[in-house]
Order: sequence, then C-alpha cells, then structure tokens
Amino acid sequence: MNLETILALLDCEVVSHQPDLQQVIERGGAADLMSDVLAFAGPDSVLLTGLINPQVVRTAEMAGIRAIVFVRGKHPPAETISLAEEIGIPVFSTVYTMYEACGRLYMAGLPGPGLCDRYDLPRQG
Repeated sequence: MNLETILALLDCEVVSHQPDLQQVIERGGAADLMSDVLAFAGPDSVLLTGLINPQVVRTAEMAGIRAIVFVRGKHPPAETISLAEEIGIPVFSTVYTMYEACGRLYMAGLPGPGLCDRYDLPRQG
C-alpha cells in the first residue's frame, strides 16, 4: 500500500514538506510506548502514535519506519517536524483515534507486524 492510499483512508493532513506519496508501506503498527515500537515494529512500516515528541522520530529512524501518523488530531511541535524532515520520515496527522485508524488500514489490507510471541507469556482461553 502506498502513502497516498494511507492518507486517503485516514483523511490525513500532511505535516511535513513534500513527502513521496508513492513510497510503498509494507505493514502498519501502533504504539505510544517507544520500547514497543523497537521490539515489534518492522522496517518499511507506518507508525501510528499519539506521542508528538522528537523521540518518536528517533525511534522510527532506528526501527526503519517509513512514515509516522499522529492520531487524535495531534500536531507535533516544530522541533519534531524539523527532525523528521532532516531524517526524511514524512509525518501526518489524522483526527481518528488509534483504534479507528488501525482498523481502517487493516480492513483495507495493510497487515500488522504479526503475532507477539517474543515473550513466554501465559495464554488465556
């Protein structure tokens, strides 16, 4: 799925300058804990988050994330936008909640990172 399709599905506002809307996104992920992003996000994905600080951009860079969508209508400060543009990660904003935004992308065929079997947690059910 390309960024242009993601923007249309989420009614996104473009926050960063001149992003390549044709770049392909392989999967999606959502988190407000950056440690979860590092543990579970795959490269070539879009990150949906409610955090707007520059650390989100640094974490996305380390994880190989291609784009960031800020949910709940949040707009990052100038420092975050500037860093994202410097690194080359486009950023967007949507008025949808994280839950709704993830559901829209998943229903349109964008897969998530897969099962979280990295820990030996007891299974219920």
